[in-house]
Parts: sequence; C-alpha cells; structure tokens
Amino acid sequence: MCIDRIEPTHWFAGMKDSCLQLMVYGKGIRQAKVSVDYPGVRLTRVVRLDSQNYLWLYLDLATAQPGRIPLTFTLGKHRHTHLYTLREREKAGEERKGFTNADVLYMLLPDRFAHGGDVGAPIAGMRPYQIDRQQPNLRHGGNLEGIRQHLDYFRELGVTALWLTPVLENNSADSKGYSTYHGYATTDYYKVDARLGTNDSYRLLCDEAHSKGLKIVMDMIFNHCSFDHPWLRDMPSQDWFNGLPPTPTVTSAHKSAPSHVVSPLKNRDNILLTNYKLTTVVDPYASDIDFKETVEGWFVPSMPDLNQRNPHLLRYLIQNSIWWIETMGIDGIRMDTYPYADAHAMATWMKAIQREYPFFTTVGETWVTEPAYTAAWQRDSRLVQHNSYLPAVMDFAFFDRINHAKHEETDDWWKGLNRVYHTLVYDYLYPNPALVMAFLDNHDTDRFLGKGKDSTALRQALAILLTIKRTPQLYYGTEILMNGTKQMGDGDVRKDFPGGFPGDKRNAFTPEGRTAAEQALFEWLRTLLHWRQGNAVIIHGSQKQFIPQNGVYVIARQYEGNTVLTILNGKRKPATFHVARYAEVIGQQEVATDIHTGAQVDLTHDWMLQPRETRILSYSSPIFNTLSQ
Repeated sequence: MCIDRIEPTHWFAGMKDSCLQLMVYGKGIRQAKVSVDYPGVRLTRVVRLDSQNYLWLYLDLATAQPGRIPLTFTLGKHRHTHLYTLREREKAGEERKGFTNADVLYMLLPDRFAHGGDVGAPIAGMRPYQIDRQQPNLRHGGNLEGIRQHLDYFRELGVTALWLTPVLENNSADSKGYSTYHGYATTDYYKVDARLGTNDSYRLLCDEAHSKGLKIVMDMIFNHCSFDHPWLRDMPSQDWFNGLPPTPTVTSAHKSAPSHVVSPLKNRDNILLTNYKLTTVVDPYASDIDFKETVEGWFVPSMPDLNQRNPHLLRYLIQNSIWWIETMGIDGIRMDTYPYADAHAMATWMKAIQREYPFFTTVGETWVTEPAYTAAWQRDSRLVQHNSYLPAVMDFAFFDRINHAKHEETDDWWKGLNRVYHTLVYDYLYPNPALVMAFLDNHDTDRFLGKGKDSTALRQALAILLTIKRTPQLYYGTEILMNGTKQMGDGDVRKDFPGGFPGDKRNAFTPEGRTAAEQALFEWLRTLLHWRQGNAVIIHGSQKQFIPQNGVYVIARQYEGNTVLTILNGKRKPATFHVARYAEVIGQQEVATDIHTGAQVDLTHDWMLQPRETRILSYSSPIFNTLSQ
C-alpha cells in the first residue's frame, strides 16, 4: 500500500470550524480501513467515491493541540501509519485584515514582470516548456524572486497591494507556441509553480512585502482547472467535473466491489463548452440550456469545469483557501471567473472564509458591463434573493465607460466624461460602493493607451480612478506608458517590464532608464498615489458629482471639513471653470491647493482649463461640509 499524497498537506489547530477533510490518494486506498489515535481528534466519517485510489477522511479537531497526528491505514495484511502535521496558528482570524478602499492594488503577471537569479536548466518533473522572450505566448522567465527584489519600487510608486496572477503549478506542456505562463490552468492546488519559485519563496515574498507595508492578493480559480490536473487522469468521482460525456465504468466481477472511473477522457470532442453569457445567471427569463451552458460548460477545451455542487470538492476548495491564508499570510483573494461557478456553492465558500476571517477581503471577477449586474453579486445586495456574501466586485462598467470616453469629446448629454457620470449615478445599487474595484485595464483587455503613448486621457482617467469612492486597481507598466492591444494577441498587453530581465537594454525601474514622457507620468502618478495614502477624504469621504457642462466634469469628496475637487476638461479646447456653479462645495473658500504643483488656486474668480486638463484641488472649509453620504 502506497500513499502518494494527502491534501491539505498540513492543517492548523484552533480553527473556528473544527472539521478537517483529508483527501488521501494512493493505489487501491479506497478499500483501506482507517484509525486515528491522537488526543482531541475524532474520525467522524470515511467517504469512498468512485475511484479506487481516493479516500476522504473527515476529522473533528475541536480540542486538538498542535502536533503529529498518526493516521493508520490497513489494507489486507498491509498497514501504514502517516504522521499528519497539525500546526499552531500564527494569529487569530480576526487579526487578518484584508485590502480596503484605502489601498491601491497593482496587478501584474509574475512571468512578465521581473526575473531574479539565473534562468537555469529546465526543471525536472515539468512537462516540456520553453523560455523564449521573443515569443509572446511562451514563458519569459519572470518569477517571485524578481518581484521580491523590486518591492521598494512599489513603495516608491505608492501602491499598497500587489495582485499577482495565479502562482500555483501549471504543469502543462507548451503546444504550438502557447503556454500557461498566465497561471490560470492549475495542476496542483497546494504548490507554487516551480518556474516561479517555491512555497517558501512565496512565503518570503509575503513576509517581506508586509515588512514594507505592502499587501499580497492571491488570484484563485475555482471554476476550472487544467486538463493536465491529476484529477483528469483518475477522476475521484463521475460528478467531479461538469460538461463531460457519459463516463464508462468497469465493475469488478465481485458484486460487492464498487465500480471505479477508468476513462481519463481521451478526447474533448463531446464536452460542453460555456457560452460566455454571464447574464443567464441573473436573467429571470433564462432558458435551462442557456443557464447550463454558462455554469457547466468548460471555459476552454483545455480547462475542465469543476462541479462545486459536489460537497467533497467544495470542501476541498474551501480548505484550500484557508490553507493559503494561514500558511502564507495573504491579505486578499481575487476569484477568477466568479459567476461561471455554482452561485450557491460560492456563497458557501464565502461564508466559510468570513467565519474564520471577518475582516478578510475577496473580490470576484464579474465581467458584465452593467452596474446592476455587478451590484447583484456584492454581499447583501437587495437586487437578488440569494446573498453571495462576496465583499468586493470588479467594476467592468467603469472600465467600459472610461475606455469609450477617452476617444470622445465630452458633450452635454451622453458622450465623453458623461459616460463616467452616468455610471456613478447607479451607485445606489451597490451595498458598498467603496468595495467596488475599479480599473482602467488589466491582463485580459487592451491597455488603456491602446497603440499610443499620449498620456492626456490617461491622466484624466487616473485622476478619476484614484479619487472616487472605489477600490482602485492599476495594471503594471501603466506608470511608464506601457501600451498594447488584444488585436495583436494577449502577449501585446502582457509585455515584459523593461529592466526586469537579464540583457534588457534599459531599466524602467529607475529614472535614468525612463524616457522623458515616462518619467513625467511616473512622477505625476507617484505624487497622486502618495497623496492618496491615508487620505481620510478619499477613504471615508462623501461624494458628489456635477453633470458635465460645457465639457467640464467635477467630482467633490468631503470629510470632516476637508474637500477634494477633481476637475476635468473633457474637450480638446479650452473651457471655463465657473466658480459659482460649484458654490455648494466651495462656499466662501477663497483658495485651494493643487496637489501636483503645490500652487494656490484662486476660487473667487472663474478660470480657464486647458484642453483636456486635469486638476485635483484640496482645501479645508469646515463650515461647508454638507455633502450627502
């Protein structure tokens, strides 16, 4: 009898939920008898599913203390004892604080950001892969050590949290110039991909980030895994995955011996693929087939759809999240393709996370560009019957409108900055607008600059993003005018950060390595980000917006007598800032400070805004703290 693996690899004493599920994998282990002899530990349930090679143990650890728990497996004449580690928790769940709207998340792909150390020879045990920076869809060699070596860069820029695309093992062979460098095809839920580093190097990154005041947000995917995950070669049960054709089974001649899954799915011709229409999960008129295709269809043929309705799989995924929080000390989770998974199961997951960590933050990817859709997924939404318990949601409506606005002149109705105005109008739908994660672009979209380098519209977009009632997210390289479009392929919007790799001709991590235009934007954004840190007006303040008039759009934030005005000229010609129109937030205030230049701005007379000009003004005027909450 051989036990190949037990997951989770270790666990923790003193959790609020005292139940621990162990997935045991080994040839023929299904038939084994199991006993446990450890103070405070009780074996409450043994589950045998379809495969002969899996066994599921449920332990009650209510009074167990840290130590080594002997798990004894007996199969015929064979007997094996495995010592399972129960660790002491480093801190209570209430002490683990997630990210908030006080943070600015910096999203990056580890493979494309920076490399630390030598590239080295191919790693043993990994399927054939190639590091070739000339190929946009192959691996480029970035890793966790490269990120760790640039933690001071993030501090200098002024962001406060790092969102890394998934770092878990993606052990799939490169095929036809494509690889899983992006990290979204998991083959091991408990192991960092060896090309990025190790579990220890990930913990080191988290610890050093924390020491420098930076948070780490972990990207997770519960909707699907890789076709190369061991579960596909030996399925634990016939309902472990959605969208599969009927699975043949082989039954032993002995009637009492259970059947087991023997097909590793030799082809993918008959699988159900998703329709990508996320609206079906909230549509009151959705047909059964449309709904089924959305939530049970595979994301792509190489990423099988997990069935979260299977209670043992769901428990596995819940514990996996808790394990990474406890083991690495991560500060948040970004859940990929959130609405594609079973909504009730995901709500169960969120409740379990919040029970252990009341102040932890999870944000879900909810890619529909309508505020009502996004709002329906936020915790305590009044728009739907079933609570998602999801604290934060991604603002694809803002992303969509700001990217339309950048190409347009702001008129007095719908175009230009009116698109942003009309998006914020619907904030009444959100239970908590401050925990709506807004962004200009990410790894799945065109970069905001497209194929260009003009920072004028970008500055306006950044000024809005970083001053409105939202949790903002930046995409790596925005600060140095990195551009690219999906039309040219994913690799064009996921370029290497200049200076992050051996042999780079320039190092954009330093002022000397940036062009004049890049340095100008970097300094402008750096000033704004550092000003934003700890700014009570931006974090706690009320918000009021003024309908764009004659191209001028103004958003006011106020808190305890302090005011911030974000003023934008949405036209390609000069426009007048009429002081009287904004009297309700200016009152008798005579001067304000421009946060970028430090100059004093006269608020007693009208003044001109240059074409597409952006100004952020700050002043204190306790009498006129009258904005609605």
